[in-house]
Amino acid sequence: MLEHRPQNVQCPDGVQGAHSTICPRYLSGTVRRVHGFRLDEVTVTRGPASLLAGINVCIPAGRCTAVMGASGAGKTTMLRLLNRLTEPTTGRVLLDGVPIAELDVPALRRRVGLVSQAPVLLADRVLDEVRVGRPDLPDDRAGELLARVGLAPRFATRTTGELSGGEAQRLCLARSLAVEPEILLLDEPTSALDGPTATVIGVLVREHVSTGGTVVLVSHDHGLIGSVAERVLLLEHGHLVGTARHDSVRCGVRAVT
Repeated sequence: MLEHRPQNVQCPDGVQGAHSTICPRYLSGTVRRVHGFRLDEVTVTRGPASLLAGINVCIPAGRCTAVMGASGAGKTTMLRLLNRLTEPTTGRVLLDGVPIAELDVPALRRRVGLVSQAPVLLADRVLDEVRVGRPDLPDDRAGELLARVGLAPRFATRTTGELSGGEAQRLCLARSLAVEPEILLLDEPTSALDGPTATVIGVLVREHVSTGGTVVLVSHDHGLIGSVAERVLLLEHGHLVGTARHDSVRCGVRAVT
């Protein structure tokens, strides 16, 4: 059910303020504990418009958190804050307890990969696009990544100009996966996909989380959110008005429609 709460910091188990989480896929010989994101009194304004207002929330590591709300509620702005494509007007965003304003931006964006609803392609050939962040990526590994996002092997030899919107978005997802991000930020990843193809995205999200990764997902697709998200954040007009459990979404709770 939807939980309406005061605007204090909302930290579920597994994030800073509770207990930390071990991410096994990024140990590299050393036990690494991660907490996830924390937004402290974050406000984003553009001229007279308030895109986000006084957001206090924790987004735990090692889980999938969904962000829902009507168009213009501030969902994409929240995603863009998490890898510094947008900067807060006031307040701060922390990752594993460190303000992200103190982190190296290219290194942050390799840890935190954003796949936008409107894909931006940077190369002429599909194979080169997958390799944008990993020029040394072998052909077979690039093919595996294309398969993970539901693109057949024949796509490797195609030009990016031939792709549909949904294919281009999935190619951007493969490009992001090539640099092995800890955190995936997905903005409406199934909006241009049919049902069977959209299922691939759900599988990918679950696989990423099962190996210690984190996913923050913006979507109007209740079926996708209900199948992958452990927690839902509800935004209205730039305000965080509540949270919901994943089972509430599966049941089609009116408050999170």
